[in-house]
Amino acid sequence: MEVLMHHLWQRVLPRLPRTMSTPCKSDLSCAAGHAPTDSISRPSTHLPPSTHLPLVSHLFQPSNLRDVGQEKSAQVDMTCKSQRLMQQAGLIHPSNPGCYYYLPATVRSMEKLVMLIDQEMQGIGGQKLDMPSLCSAELWRQLFRLRDRHGAEYCLGPTHEEAVTELLAPQGTLSYRQLPLLLYQITREFHDEPKPRFGLLRGREFYMKDMYTFDMSEEAAYRTYESVCQAYTRLFSQLGLCIVQVHADTGNIGGKLSHEFQLPADIGEDRLLVCGSCSFSANVETMEPGQTDCPQCQEGTLVESKGIAVGHTFYLGTKYSHIFNATFNNTQNKPAVTEMGCIGLGVTQILAAAIEVMSTEEAICWPGLLAPYQVCVLPPKRGSKVDEVAGLAEELALSLGEALPRLKGEVVLDDRTQMTIGKRLKDASQLGYPYVVVVGQKAAEETPRFEVICQQTGETTFLSRDGLVDILRCVETV
Repeated sequence: MEVLMHHLWQRVLPRLPRTMSTPCKSDLSCAAGHAPTDSISRPSTHLPPSTHLPLVSHLFQPSNLRDVGQEKSAQVDMTCKSQRLMQQAGLIHPSNPGCYYYLPATVRSMEKLVMLIDQEMQGIGGQKLDMPSLCSAELWRQLFRLRDRHGAEYCLGPTHEEAVTELLAPQGTLSYRQLPLLLYQITREFHDEPKPRFGLLRGREFYMKDMYTFDMSEEAAYRTYESVCQAYTRLFSQLGLCIVQVHADTGNIGGKLSHEFQLPADIGEDRLLVCGSCSFSANVETMEPGQTDCPQCQEGTLVESKGIAVGHTFYLGTKYSHIFNATFNNTQNKPAVTEMGCIGLGVTQILAAAIEVMSTEEAICWPGLLAPYQVCVLPPKRGSKVDEVAGLAEELALSLGEALPRLKGEVVLDDRTQMTIGKRLKDASQLGYPYVVVVGQKAAEETPRFEVICQQTGETTFLSRDGLVDILRCVETV
């Protein structure tokens, strides 16, 4: 056994450098060629905590949470594919109607999405802040209301137009040179949804990115509005989501201009009208009943479809700034009322909507950048004929993160070797790892190869170590 394992280490595994201070090319073969000959130790059955390799057996996805999707009584309340898949995979767990626990894998994905949002918002000058969830009841009267121990009334703010304007109003020294001012937060928000359904697509609480913009003129406000819309477009392009920007009703928030960012989907509750001849598109709420002629090109026919709203932009003008007296000193050093915009993104809605449109009925498919982990390595079943390469799987999972720094922390080992490969492959499919690497019988052959499954394409190939590295080198991460 020891001779066989030593032979496998020499042929398959990179010899890791003694320290991480010496840079190495992003390739396993480079690591193998430059490390000392004694840098590889014999594999251990149980990895020590110092390795920091995520193990599936340690992830908080209890079987009782994952199996809830199989119960007929639970399936009755699952009204869309994303809700069913996310509950079956142990990504979310219902708390009460419209409210969910976000389990660790979902939080990882959400944090990656937040990082992408931060990059885009800060790239156009956005500054991140954090406003209180408890708002004065004087600002909102028709929301979740509660009283503190002193009898003072509060509400859970669904959005913060009033609050942020009230924050800015006392800043009497604000100068036109400081504008545009783009303030945003990403926080949990609440709606008194009468009929919560569709999982994270339509709940009573959710995570939102809200940006509030302040400009010195209407013209400048329109430029800021357009720059944020372009940032949204770039974000969705990175995620591989085909979003349609449509004209929308300003609704209760009000203002002069509004757009929705809609992800076309049959499950969507919004009705969209899209012109087949030009770029015009709109929510049906903004059009005359029965209108089929395009108001923009005058030639095209409007075709109706359904969509999921994952973003909403508003040009507010001075609706809020006038009421709260949010002013700045203009070029004549005189006070002038700021022009405002409000731009929102549904963080949890984006996650659920992406799963809804990209996944099959049986398996989750994430936008590549948002997958909780990029690679899952599966050792053989304990006691099987190729059990001797189990240690090889452990070392491979560790070395991938060392040789490809972008995958550091993105490789997970399914160490539940008491289970069959088939069962673990099913779990891996449900969770949507972009790549699954099975270390099986072919890894013990003269020319070791690994079974590599690309979940997004459904393709299965048998690759050498170098081939595996070449494939994973192309993986993009946040």
